[in-house]
Amino acid sequence: MSSLIEVGIVGGTGYTGAELLRLLARHPQARVKVLTSRQEAGKRADSLFQQLRGYCDVSYTAPDPEALAGCQAVFFATPHGTAMSMAPALVARGVRVIDLSADFRLKDPAVYRRWYQHEHACPELLAEAVYGLPELHRHDIAKARVVGNPGCYPTAVSLGLLPLLQAEAVDRGALIADCKSGVSGAGRELKLGSMFCEASDTLKSYGVAGHRHQPEIEQELSAAAGGPVGLTFIPHLIPMNRGMQATIYARLTRRDLDLQALYQDRYRGEPFVDVMPAGSEPETRSVRASNTCRVAVHRPGGGDTVVVLSVIDNLVKGAAGQALQCFNLMFGCDERTGLDAPPAAP
Repeated sequence: MSSLIEVGIVGGTGYTGAELLRLLARHPQARVKVLTSRQEAGKRADSLFQQLRGYCDVSYTAPDPEALAGCQAVFFATPHGTAMSMAPALVARGVRVIDLSADFRLKDPAVYRRWYQHEHACPELLAEAVYGLPELHRHDIAKARVVGNPGCYPTAVSLGLLPLLQAEAVDRGALIADCKSGVSGAGRELKLGSMFCEASDTLKSYGVAGHRHQPEIEQELSAAAGGPVGLTFIPHLIPMNRGMQATIYARLTRRDLDLQALYQDRYRGEPFVDVMPAGSEPETRSVRASNTCRVAVHRPGGGDTVVVLSVIDNLVKGAAGQALQCFNLMFGCDERTGLDAPPAAP
């Protein structure tokens, strides 16, 4: 492409907004034209996030529908409810929308109302929105006007389970996902549970009675499996800044399968899924600041239980990086553009 794609970001003061700015700074075909924040209007983004100094000179402005309508794409890194109130007018003006909240993830408005406690503002647009997991919906994303970017837990769990479900290799009614996420998954706003003394030197589960990401995971896995799935999903908060691991358990119904070959075949050619060698145990730090999901499949003792280890950076493949991957597909860019830097370690 000869001309730059002009981009807007609504809500660019959180961790995912900052990650979008970091990733877009390296994107040779995109330019951030509009960056909105009511609280920080008039300030430069690099005054809020020093890591952007020398890479990003854009300033925050108050949300202006006309300014956003002048963009070709708008990312929403906002709380639930904002994107669905603004997206219809933008789409009507020809702007393509990538929403990092949950407003366009759940296809059933009644399910959305149950988990997010308010009515969906634009069910007609929801009906056409595409779930932004490229490994499952790549071709539909490329044509979409609205993409609902997946949550972090659903990304790690779905990528871990897809090969098994699509091969009808496990009992789809008895799936278990034991997941652990770094504290940045709770967002940048001040919360008691995210404070250093509350989150450090401890490990705790949450949402055991029901978590908002469960219906999202079940929606996509059921579609992939061709029927309903039964999932026990337990998230945990772990005292690290970023990173996520899903340890997934399932009961094999096909003992003849070469599980390593199954995963390698399913993800062959996928630029951001790395199937680890047999016997590997991927670490969260091995994907830090990258858009890569590393997956390892195990069959302990040669028994009927398969264990899948899936690690991602919750802010990148679990949020901003995946959104940029979808953006690349929507605008005909190489899928890896702006996302090809190796992970940071230690």
